[in-house]
Amino acid sequence: MLAKRIVPCLDIKDGRTVKGVNFVDLRDAGDPVELGAAYSEKGADEIVFLDITATHEKRKTLAALAKNIAKNLNIPFTVGGGISSIQDVDVCLMNGADKVSINSAAVRNPALVDELALQFGNQCIVIAIDAKLVDGEWIVYVSGGRTPTKRRLFEFAKEVESRGAGEILFTSMDHDGTKAGFAVDALAQLSDTVNIPIIASGGAGNMEHFAEVFTKGKADAGLAASIFHFGEIEIPDLKQYLREQSIEIR
Repeated sequence: MLAKRIVPCLDIKDGRTVKGVNFVDLRDAGDPVELGAAYSEKGADEIVFLDITATHEKRKTLAALAKNIAKNLNIPFTVGGGISSIQDVDVCLMNGADKVSINSAAVRNPALVDELALQFGNQCIVIAIDAKLVDGEWIVYVSGGRTPTKRRLFEFAKEVESRGAGEILFTSMDHDGTKAGFAVDALAQLSDTVNIPIIASGGAGNMEHFAEVFTKGKADAGLAASIFHFGEIEIPDLKQYLREQSIEIR
């Protein structure tokens, strides 16, 4: 079994880190490059940077962001936000990102996953899936969680795996920012559905939630934002706690 990973996530809007609840009510959490460097020093295993700003200059923004982060970080990092083409991915990887996160574009055009995996390799293609429980079914949403689709979480995850995704980042929109715990039942089912690593996102509020997501939820990595940004949990303390729970951690 692979060692579990702790992954801080930085949502970036207009060059600043922001955090909300259920994808709304954003508040400022600091400079993303400074935060990333601090997390690297504290023992984060990887970091995810998601640019949630809608902009016509998206490619230039992502290139500058990746380049700036790469200069200040010594751990793997993923960049995402509005990535929808081979050119977008190329720019991010050329400027130092280790992986890219594809969300809405993969839902709208699943064949893009095949193209990216073929061009760049499975290992750097992360498919981010935002989903919400609606009438007993996990429905996939796009456009930053604003638009429901006809896609279902588990069948879509299976499809992107078959097309060459190297990893899935699943965010439960119902749990996002609530600090009430991860969607462990859905995560466990997702883990049983696919054979690629799963990053759990949405709901981390305390150390016990991470222990639960790695055991009951069968996740390979635990992602969180506000509890790290606002100093509620320190990564070294979290890793020590998980080791005490006999959970193998990086």
